[in-house]
Amino acid sequence: MNIDFNKMGNGLVPAIIQDAKTNKVLMLGYMNQEAYEKTQKDKKVTFFSRTKNRLWQKGETSSNFLLVERILLDCDHDTLLIYATPQGPTCHTGSDTCWGEENKTKEIEFLSELQDFIEIRKKEMPEGSYTTHLFNKGIRKITQKVGEEAVETVIGAMANDDENFLYEGADLLYHLIVLLTYKGYRIEDLVKELKSRHK
Repeated sequence: MNIDFNKMGNGLVPAIIQDAKTNKVLMLGYMNQEAYEKTQKDKKVTFFSRTKNRLWQKGETSSNFLLVERILLDCDHDTLLIYATPQGPTCHTGSDTCWGEENKTKEIEFLSELQDFIEIRKKEMPEGSYTTHLFNKGIRKITQKVGEEAVETVIGAMANDDENFLYEGADLLYHLIVLLTYKGYRIEDLVKELKSRHK
């Protein structure tokens, strides 16, 4: 990675830290070449502290480390974007981010995580797994289950049984994602289709 540490004249480049899972911007710091190399080596974000005039590994006193997932360099070669997994609050104030924002995913994003898990099941096919059982049975069994869960969801709704309606609705979504995975599609493909209609 060809980083231009000399561009600002002080041997430093800004490093934007973003949560690898939620995509929330957590903080901004500065790195010199030594801090960058230590970050690469330890897989924990290390900055150059301009106030302490030394290397400073985020979490060295609090243990709230930032575990590096990947590092990107911008088009001008003078700014880093670091995707990391925080091991606790990022800000010294105790806040999740240095802008006081809460750092968590939206509930809807779990559907994508669920499909990631189902795809792993399809690849590894562990014994005793219900998802493995569905993939082994094939499309007829999977589509049958989608149909059954759809009917049970409707029954729950018509009976004004909200607890059962939500339970069966969750089963319907799960089996639909299994079907999408079997067919080689993602839940995001359904989102794209819905977005294309929303004009």
